[in-house]
Amino acid sequence: MSSLLETKIAARQHALREQGLLRQRKVLSVDCSLNSNTSISSPRFVFEGRTYVNFSSNDYLGLSRVPELAEALHLGAQIYGVGSGASPLVTGYCDAHLALERELCALTGHEAALLFCSGFSANTALMKTLFDQHDIVVADKLVHASIIDGLQDSGAQLKRFLHNSLESAERLLARHHTSALITESVFSMDGDCAPIAELSALCQQNNTWLIVDDAHGFAVLDGYHNDDAAKLIDVQVVTFGKALGCQGAAVLGSQALIDYLVSNAREYIYSTALSPANAALALAAAQYCTAHPELQQKLHENITLFKRLCLEANVPLLGSDTAIQPLVIGDARQTLQVAEELRAAGIWVGAIRPPTVPVGSARLRITLTAAHAVEDIAACAAQLAQVLSRIGVPLVTERQATDDHR
Repeated sequence: MSSLLETKIAARQHALREQGLLRQRKVLSVDCSLNSNTSISSPRFVFEGRTYVNFSSNDYLGLSRVPELAEALHLGAQIYGVGSGASPLVTGYCDAHLALERELCALTGHEAALLFCSGFSANTALMKTLFDQHDIVVADKLVHASIIDGLQDSGAQLKRFLHNSLESAERLLARHHTSALITESVFSMDGDCAPIAELSALCQQNNTWLIVDDAHGFAVLDGYHNDDAAKLIDVQVVTFGKALGCQGAAVLGSQALIDYLVSNAREYIYSTALSPANAALALAAAQYCTAHPELQQKLHENITLFKRLCLEANVPLLGSDTAIQPLVIGDARQTLQVAEELRAAGIWVGAIRPPTVPVGSARLRITLTAAHAVEDIAACAAQLAQVLSRIGVPLVTERQATDDHR
């Protein structure tokens, strides 16, 4: 006889399988060698003996495979060892962490920074530590699950404005005595950008903090990503697993905020610190980005090329100008079918389904990088057109901005 938990697990997994929503891991092998003679080429990996071109990675600048950064990680491990050995408030905080925090402050103009092991933990720690039941917080409808989880844990009242709508945000700010407005810089499933400057002005008019989850914009977007960022953004969360190609995250803000988080953020106090070797790597990656602006230029060229080829092939993308290029199909099972057809052609793209996106807006999430070769981008666009034509999938071309699930 099954226990209550065994029965619950089996029923839930069966329901997800029937809906085409079951998540399963796949064991991949990287198909590249890191050495001083290897130039960056389209990211590839091996799955079950076959090589695929990877169009589903957030490694936007291709830094995860740069030989100089592999050497930086090796050197960091030689100097500091492979782990921090303790929480930051015991003996886990060292000069490698401090150097990275100072570099991030120099890049953005913020007074202070605090490192975390992931963007998810940085967001949840910030939300549940900064807010409580006395706060009213306004957030974009499509902010990340980590923000929603943290706000729910905090007990704050959450008011959500229509996606990227200044008018909707302004109405909520006028109606409520709000502690903060929260948005992302680049939205991870639609690939569109928030109007940061306009939201900043709106927050300043209402004496409200602007908090930006900058996971997919840091080191990639132009505009506010310089040492003037702090003039627009009160709190900036950056992650190292996207453009920097490594691991970790940081909360950037005033010294008073960071001191407050050090004393009160349970995730920070009770977690083993990010390894010093990874901090040294992230520092090297940030400096590499600054020294190689041609990588951002190459990424933008690849985005432009992919969008043009899809337009010519009548592939209806969502309209993003960033590295994230969604193609909304709608039905979860059909989305999986299209992704499988592309894999049969050697192209790996992400099939994004509910609850990550709203029901009826399942999509392919195609991501471009600076490392993609022109011929592979052309092959991806061509195969997309062929697969969609062959299957005859009706496509959704209008944005979905009613996400209550993330």
